[in-house]
Amino acid sequence: MAREKKAGKELTPEERLEQALVPGEEQPYPIPENWCWVTIGAIASVKGGKRIPKGNKLVEYKTDHPYIRVTDFDNRSIATEQVKYIDEETFKLIRNYTISTQDVYISIAGTIGKVGIIPDDLDGANLTENAAKITNIRGVEKNFLLWLLESEVAQSQMRDATISTTQPKLALFRIENVKFPLSPLTEQQRIVSRIESLFAKLDEAKEKAQAVVDGFELRKSAILHKAFTGELTEKWRKEHGVGLDSWTQLSIASICHSLKYGTAKKSEKTGSVVVLRMGNLQQGEIDWSDLAYSSDKDDIEKYRLEAGDVLFNRTNSAALVGKTSIYRGEYPAIYAGYLIKLDYDHGIVVGDFLNYALNTDRAKEYCNSVKTDGVNQSNINAKKIGAYVIAVPKMDEQKEIVKLLQKLLASEQQAKESAESVLSQIDTMKKAILARAFRGELGTNDPAEEWAGELLKENLPE
Repeated sequence: MAREKKAGKELTPEERLEQALVPGEEQPYPIPENWCWVTIGAIASVKGGKRIPKGNKLVEYKTDHPYIRVTDFDNRSIATEQVKYIDEETFKLIRNYTISTQDVYISIAGTIGKVGIIPDDLDGANLTENAAKITNIRGVEKNFLLWLLESEVAQSQMRDATISTTQPKLALFRIENVKFPLSPLTEQQRIVSRIESLFAKLDEAKEKAQAVVDGFELRKSAILHKAFTGELTEKWRKEHGVGLDSWTQLSIASICHSLKYGTAKKSEKTGSVVVLRMGNLQQGEIDWSDLAYSSDKDDIEKYRLEAGDVLFNRTNSAALVGKTSIYRGEYPAIYAGYLIKLDYDHGIVVGDFLNYALNTDRAKEYCNSVKTDGVNQSNINAKKIGAYVIAVPKMDEQKEIVKLLQKLLASEQQAKESAESVLSQIDTMKKAILARAFRGELGTNDPAEEWAGELLKENLPE
């Protein structure tokens, strides 16, 4: 920063301080009395990165000159495994556009406001033109500045200052103009410590919640496996004097009166009844969003569904073909041609039992082994699904299995939804913590400490 003058005279330290402080009417919100509002430009310099000169390019092999791109920015650091390099000749052309471990990087094109610090092993790396470095930081803890830049008070200012063109861009001087609350140095350290402690607890909670979500399908598969190998009702059988030898191996074809394809007629946006399509079969149940309709009287009569009907998705992508769901009669409906209705004998099998059996890993493996793959879709015809064999206990045990599965799977679903709720709240909680931190509301501020303006005055360039 050049030495400023006033009417031909050099500014005194007090006058430079007055110029560096944000006027009261421009301050975003109240802060503790021993804090002060300043701009990034008052405590640091902002410098841009550099594009690789035309005719030169990144190299895959490791050289002495890493080149940091915005795509390398990761979790306030750098994803070192994907960093590219430049050769010595290219480096000589852009040698002045490097970043050190003492700087803070910030993305200024495309993705705006992504910030972090580079690791020690990338000290002196060249920086992309789509990012800038905040350097020569004075009177501010580097991590304090980093958390500040991630907070809404800074992010909102940068969003407002971004020029929206084909690619959003944030000018360097706009970063220098970002206002922020400066606290005493020891308070900065306490704020950083408090933020990192709270965030560590939230990250631990996030990790546990994510594990619950990620493990849902595995736990569901394990429960279904126990159900259809007899393990789930082992105690029930002992209490009722029933052996596992009471289970009978039956094909789907022998269980069903017919395996009936749905209507081939085109559905409409409106109509008198719903036409269930392959997208409506989700997780063993009917998803009643994104509906199509029909008013065709012949189709409604021929393909009308009854509560308890089980539908099998015969044509879909390779990953989704074979989905099975049970219709519970919520709305009048028929079904489309890519589905098969399993018209099962209600005296042999319970609809929910059949639906669960066709959603096990074993059933999915069978479907994968017999599907016919086309260019964009796979198919499993009625004959193939009819040949699939399941173990069928007596009706009383089927009902017990269904009851236990509904209870266990509902519990797992509730746990998953609770975990998803935690995950959705964590980012909001982090933003709230940062907002409180830079309002002096974390309970760390000591009002007896020296006014932060004195710290600023000491670090303003002469």
